[in-house]
Amino acid sequence: MAAAGASMAAAAAGAAAARSLLAAGRAGTGGRRCRVLPLPLPAAGAAPLCTVAPQQQQQPSPDMKSYLWSRYKEAKRVTKELVPSIMSNMLNPDAIFSNNEMSLSDIEIYGFDYDYTLVFYSKHLHTLIFNAARDLLINEHRYPAEIRKYDYDPNFAIRGLHYDVHRALLMKIDAFHYIQLGTVYRGLSVVPDEEVIAMYDGSHIPLEQMSDFYGKSSQGNTMKQFMDIFSLPEMRLLSCVNEYFLKNNIDYEPIHLYKDVKDSIRDVHIKGIMYRAIEADIEKYICYAEQTRAVLAKLADHGKKMFLITNSPSSFVDKGMKFIVGKDWRDLFDVVIVQADKPNFFNDKRRPFRKVNERGVLLWDKIHKLQKGQIYKQGNLYEFLKLTGWRGSKVLYFGDHIYSDLADLTLKHGWRTGAIIPELRSEIKIMNTEKYIQTMTWLQTLTGLLEHMQVHRDPDSQMILEEWKKERKEMREMNRNFFNAHFGSIFRTDENPTYFLRRLSRFADIYMASLSCLLNYEPDYTFYPRRTPLQHELPGWSDQLCTGTFRIPFLQETVQIK
Repeated sequence: MAAAGASMAAAAAGAAAARSLLAAGRAGTGGRRCRVLPLPLPAAGAAPLCTVAPQQQQQPSPDMKSYLWSRYKEAKRVTKELVPSIMSNMLNPDAIFSNNEMSLSDIEIYGFDYDYTLVFYSKHLHTLIFNAARDLLINEHRYPAEIRKYDYDPNFAIRGLHYDVHRALLMKIDAFHYIQLGTVYRGLSVVPDEEVIAMYDGSHIPLEQMSDFYGKSSQGNTMKQFMDIFSLPEMRLLSCVNEYFLKNNIDYEPIHLYKDVKDSIRDVHIKGIMYRAIEADIEKYICYAEQTRAVLAKLADHGKKMFLITNSPSSFVDKGMKFIVGKDWRDLFDVVIVQADKPNFFNDKRRPFRKVNERGVLLWDKIHKLQKGQIYKQGNLYEFLKLTGWRGSKVLYFGDHIYSDLADLTLKHGWRTGAIIPELRSEIKIMNTEKYIQTMTWLQTLTGLLEHMQVHRDPDSQMILEEWKKERKEMREMNRNFFNAHFGSIFRTDENPTYFLRRLSRFADIYMASLSCLLNYEPDYTFYPRRTPLQHELPGWSDQLCTGTFRIPFLQETVQIK
């Protein structure tokens, strides 16, 4: 967990390190919140700010209430003055962020997934998937026709959520397996915190109940993690059908519901419903604006080899690539593999490659070489490595699914990996707004005040601290609502990184909003992860992160105690 924690800190700092206080405040599990303000030191007789055992503290002054509120007001003033300096260092939504040091000069071969990597889809696609799966539930699984009244809501769920299959609860879990209270939904309604704590004997999910390595609920795991962008309609459909049963007092088995919805979503893909709809109206469903051809052309001009490994079928990929890249798209790729069945492609050594001809017919020829311009189906990575010789850290593979696309490659084969996270662009734009910066800066400052003033145990002080805690809770809810009113950011719970970010940091060397971000970097560029301070590295060099805008009184007050 130490290594994962360090990489998570780098991932979070990559999203905020350009801001002095805010960067230190959001540095992840290994980071340190720079939260102490340059306020006047306590007058004689007042307790110091540093947290020590209560018996070591001096008795509070008679006017402790005035003292605490004066500190609060001064903190407000300083925070307000800090915001313009933070606003002058906006984050770039088109930047590439690094979890692990990597130089593009070492990369000779670039590999790509297709869906949500080379091609992006419009908002209409998730509505199509939701409606088609809902109709399959009604027509093939005999669910009540009344569920047709529910529509897809793109603002309901976020990627990375967990679903308790046995309890039919959708929730957000952090990197330490703790549920973020206030984000647990039964149907379309939030479950009260007290009920969640009673159900789980707290808010921690034991390891044996968490989803398996690929995010699935199998072999006794009661949790399913939704990591795929295509899973957003599935989460919405699960919640809507749960809502219908609950509102109508219909007794049902949650496990059966989960399986039926999962099968219906799967059938939208494997029965070709989604593929046929996209091919019939490609301009409606495929977004052209992500500059895929420019990225591929740039890599080709610099002599890089390229390959495509996707689970999508041949004709579907061919039509999509002709639309976004051009009729000559195959000329850019040295190897093209379709219907690969990832992640099994990376682990199953038994399936040989099959060549697909121009009419989409599978040939029976034994494959001795993967030829440029040809399309191959199935196969496995071990045969791929044998036929191409493309091994180790000279290969960089991009995909949007952290488990199916990236995990096995980085853990078992030593490839470098790049995660495509479309949500990153919108979240950074939110983080660049003045309202978010004001809220987040004051939230961190208020947390620092609570941390250092909690040593005052007299009734007046405790009453004030309770007011501050209430304000802090309200601001945390406000911060969550900036991103998604139900679940907040895909990268953070209130303070900790999400479980999604934990896996992203472990399995992706770099991550970005889209492949078009590569156009901002030269082919020999080196990505350096930012070093984020660990908790035990304070008070040391890491406190100096804030010295441009803050004078840190912590050390001075420590001297006073000594």
